[in-house]
Amino acid sequence: MSERIGVMGAGVMGSGIAQVLAISGHEVICRDLSEEVLEMARSGVDTGRFGVKSAVERGKLTIEEADAALGRLSFTTDLDAAVDVDLIIEAIPEDLGLKMRFWRDLDAIAPQSTIFASNSSGFSVAAMAAGTERPDRFIGWHWASPAPVMKLAEIVRGPQTSDSTVDTVVRLAAAAGKNPVVVKDTDRSWGYVANRVYFAMMREADRVVAEGVADREQVDQLMRDCFRWPSGPYGMVAGAGSGWS
Repeated sequence: MSERIGVMGAGVMGSGIAQVLAISGHEVICRDLSEEVLEMARSGVDTGRFGVKSAVERGKLTIEEADAALGRLSFTTDLDAAVDVDLIIEAIPEDLGLKMRFWRDLDAIAPQSTIFASNSSGFSVAAMAAGTERPDRFIGWHWASPAPVMKLAEIVRGPQTSDSTVDTVVRLAAAAGKNPVVVKDTDRSWGYVANRVYFAMMREADRVVAEGVADREQVDQLMRDCFRWPSGPYGMVAGAGSGWS
């Protein structure tokens, strides 16, 4: 089933999310405040390391599929052009106050049927939904960077999120080749599941380094060799911040 999807934010995460959903067959409108950011997003989706042309070279897409995906994806600075959709995914900076103001303002102009999904890495879904009139249609959809590659779909159900909202987002994630896992919202600590466990690991890694037991490079190497991780904990920090470029 094809949907109209708005992605708010065209940075590394937003543009990657938009690319994945366009490849999956949806009409996607990616919005940002900056034309410069949008131009970088266009270039990244087309010819970037994880863009559609790279996917063609690696045999993941045909040329026809890549061209069709690009045809379904548009970029704009016009907010009104990006809100008349079935689903809005927010990928703006990780600042709770900013996100809450964003959703409050968006709630006033988006169709009442539109589902709101935040790509927050750990803020409470209930807190973000509180400023809207649609807590039943508000959900967390946490992606991992780079979005075109990583299988993570941490679907965060708020206390008022409806079954139909969960079902819709799970369906979209699975159809896009992700592995949706539905978890409960919490306001006890930041990070849902993936980041709570990750930060626990980082605290212990930092303790090892501070005690002089090993340096960062050694910690990364040991974790890769022992657990077959593609990257160690410190490499993950650098890679996620740069989009693994």
